[in-house]
Amino acid sequence: MPERLRILTWHVHGNYLYYLSQVPHDFYLVRDELRSTHRSGRSGSLPWGDNVHEAPVEHLRNMQFDVVLYQSRLEWESDREQLLAPTQRALPRIYVEHDPPLQSPTGTLHWVQDPGALLVHVTPFNALMWDAGVTPTRVVEHGVKPLSDARYEGRLERGITVVNNMQLRGRRLGLDIYHDMARTVPLDLVGMGSKPLGGLGEIDNAALPGAMAPYRFFFNPIRYTSLGLAIVEAMMVGLPIVGLATTELAAVIRSGQNGYVDTRPERLAEVMHMLLREPGTARDWGEAGRRLANERFHIDRFVADWMDAFASVTR
Repeated sequence: MPERLRILTWHVHGNYLYYLSQVPHDFYLVRDELRSTHRSGRSGSLPWGDNVHEAPVEHLRNMQFDVVLYQSRLEWESDREQLLAPTQRALPRIYVEHDPPLQSPTGTLHWVQDPGALLVHVTPFNALMWDAGVTPTRVVEHGVKPLSDARYEGRLERGITVVNNMQLRGRRLGLDIYHDMARTVPLDLVGMGSKPLGGLGEIDNAALPGAMAPYRFFFNPIRYTSLGLAIVEAMMVGLPIVGLATTELAAVIRSGQNGYVDTRPERLAEVMHMLLREPGTARDWGEAGRRLANERFHIDRFVADWMDAFASVTR
């Protein structure tokens, strides 16, 4: 295999893909004429590097790749058969699973059942919960390259929540918890589809760190999902995190040191009110969280882990 790999993938999660593209290989993003979902190529406002290219669907079968990186079930079960040539389907292949199992948290067999593939989980919690069957697995935790040099200010006596399409995703993403909490705690909601819920709407990727910096704390109401990149990005800025002690977040936040997690919403409300009264505590927790984020989720560690993952399937 060449030292610099040609990797075919899809545009599924923009920020994750941008961080992944910091790996010094060439990434080819599937693109159709309509730039439809997952086939949008180099879309959006992210500062894509020169190593990120487009792979038009009409030319895909005639293009040369070294690895295929799948990121959704549709790609694995449909696009793989419809878009790729048999020789491309036989290439070294990795599937990135961005979520924990949704049907049953402990009894779901992953749909990638291929001893020749590598199933990569983005959190240890996800790897614990999925039944990988015959497919080899590894964990590559998030890595973040800040899109700005914004630093925590904490001057606003409010909290910020960043969740996309909360209204459509409902209870799992904590819609009810956010509504209940916002009755007594001053909170602003940011993200796609947030305006109908009284939120501020979507904020550009590069502007989000600066938009979060003035808030006193970051509140995560999500019951069950992967570790959201917005949480890690907020930690990089220096916001203290308050959220439910579920999934991977419970292994990231140490209550009373770099934030606070609990399974009792009423206790989280008490802590958020305390942070509004005690800006010094908020700053101390946030700074401790920033240090942890730079140790655990640094982009250099992420790049090294992915370099090793790609090397493992191309040896």
